[in-house]
Amino acid sequence: MKKLIAFILRVLGFIGIIVLSIGIFVFLAFIQEALYVPKEYIIWMFRSPYSRLVFIFEVYLFVGYFYLFNKEFRDAWRYGEFFKKYKKIILTAVAAVTIVMLYTVITPVTVVKADKIINYSFFSPQGKEYSYNDIVKIQTGVYGKGRSSLFGHSKGDFFYIIELNDGTRIDLAEVGGTKKDEDERFVIERLDRKFVDMDIPKEASMKNFEFTKKSLAKIYTDKIRKILENTK
Repeated sequence: MKKLIAFILRVLGFIGIIVLSIGIFVFLAFIQEALYVPKEYIIWMFRSPYSRLVFIFEVYLFVGYFYLFNKEFRDAWRYGEFFKKYKKIILTAVAAVTIVMLYTVITPVTVVKADKIINYSFFSPQGKEYSYNDIVKIQTGVYGKGRSSLFGHSKGDFFYIIELNDGTRIDLAEVGGTKKDEDERFVIERLDRKFVDMDIPKEASMKNFEFTKKSLAKIYTDKIRKILENTK
């Protein structure tokens, strides 16, 4: 009976990790939107590779999981000579790293408005503003290789990268949210028409487009096609 209860608790603990992981994503998105996203925005992005760092917080959840359900791990923390000797230093270091990581994850936000782009970053939390005229180049297409690391992209992912006059590159497809929760491809398609009409140089490739059909409905792949084919 005890083994059955222990097993059930382990399963519930694992489910709890999944729920908390989703909660972390939702919480961070809420904080970012509250801090950086104005009411008149069109679309905002949570830029990679920083967006991938959210998974680091899952490490904390798994450490907590093992602490609760693994006696050897718990004893090593409570009674191990190393942990007993440097417990305060370890806790202080973990707290400091957590604060820095939280700041690092929250700040990389880009907001696109009707007439400007505001880019926030670790070293520019107040945001740097650009006009659409500061866009010097557009690159768009579909990734053809699968993810080789945590910071990579999945096969078939659509990208729409704008390059600004100071070399900053922003992928509008790394969407954090859109006005009225509209699908980002519809928003990007309208922005793309505007950018192309402004004669901003654009490099678009239909290579790997077929991969999008494996994970997206036709209504979305049609929008991607329009974006890729919209050149002068």
